[in-house]
Amino acid sequence: MSRFDGRVALVTGAGSGIGAACATRLAAEGACVGVLDVHAAGAKTVATAIRAHGGTAVALTCDVSEEKQVETAIGELLASFGRLDVVHSNAAALGRGTYGRDQDLESLDVAVWDRTMAVNLRGALLMVKHGAPVMADGGAFVITSSVSGMTGDVAHVAYGTSKAALTGFVRFVATRYGSRGIRCNGVAPALVLTEAAERALGPERLADKAAERLLPWACTPEDVAGLVTFLASDEARCITGQTVVIDSGTLAHRPEHALRQWRQDSE
Repeated sequence: MSRFDGRVALVTGAGSGIGAACATRLAAEGACVGVLDVHAAGAKTVATAIRAHGGTAVALTCDVSEEKQVETAIGELLASFGRLDVVHSNAAALGRGTYGRDQDLESLDVAVWDRTMAVNLRGALLMVKHGAPVMADGGAFVITSSVSGMTGDVAHVAYGTSKAALTGFVRFVATRYGSRGIRCNGVAPALVLTEAAERALGPERLADKAAERLLPWACTPEDVAGLVTFLASDEARCITGQTVVIDSGTLAHRPEHALRQWRQDSE
């Protein structure tokens, strides 16, 4: 028997990258999966691939920052599968118009800040607000945070601040729903080698990232999926209110390479 037989999971931002890997892994372990993404084509592609491999999935289209859309999507999931056991809130504002413009603080467009907070933070709030009332007792929320929320940087202040807030949000959700046996945990990746990340960073910045970690490999979406499915499973039944770092050792030491680069930029 697989870990998620008879259970229903909803994964946001599941049309590509980490979300797609998590939806695929949950389905492979027996869950019926709602593959939710703001891009309908991506959600449909992932759901189709899951079904082609013998899994059960439905594609859902939703902007997680819009409350009515979240309500509708959860209603569609319940109409398809009749219950909800796991929510992986993974959607994030990572496009060129948000993350790509989230650079120097002094020149930051407030609209970029607002959109980042709406997707990253309000999106998680809405998934819990509308997911918890219909979630089966003993269910689990897993929220994607980031190591960017645990350190400072000279760029991506909106993104990092939103992820820092999610670490606190995880604790509030764990506290509110613990009496129902519902757990809430976060995962905090560093660089994850998605296709989009490799295209956006390029060889030079990827080399910089490699110099900052302890292990000779970066995380893949499948690595994160392994952690997410563990935290959503009964094997983690005594873990709640935690944010687990998965970063190949990036935060486990003083980043000398980054400090050298900072000094060079300041000269």
